Amino acid sequence: QVQLVESGGGSVQAGGSLRLSCVASGYTYGTACFAWFRQAPGKEREGVAAISPSGRNTYYADSVKGRFTISQDKYKNTRYLQMNSLKPEDTAVYYCAAETACRLYNDYVRYWGQGTQVNVSS
Repeated sequence: QVQLVESGGGSVQAGGSLRLSCVASGYTYGTACFAWFRQAPGKEREGVAAISPSGRNTYYADSVKGRFTISQDKYKNTRYLQMNSLKPEDTAVYYCAAETACRLYNDYVRYWGQGTQVNVSS
């Protein structure tokens, strides 16, 4: 089983930046993409960004394109989400995930991290 542990959440003002980290352990064979999802209170969990294990393919939700960047240190089994120009609507719990397909859809997630809170104030 794969364990995913996120860190790096916190509170920032609008326009600020945060960098989230996700460390994976366990057997990750079969993972098509490592991804970041987020969920705000009262809203559905949505895909934010994903990266293939090779790092050659990345995917972003339209709402974060140009502001967020997903990257990885493959040998450390760590993925990152650099979040710049943060907006209040980015406030959510952010989850690391391992997907069976690079869809940024909940139904393709095999493993979830515990989540880390990101608060962006206006």
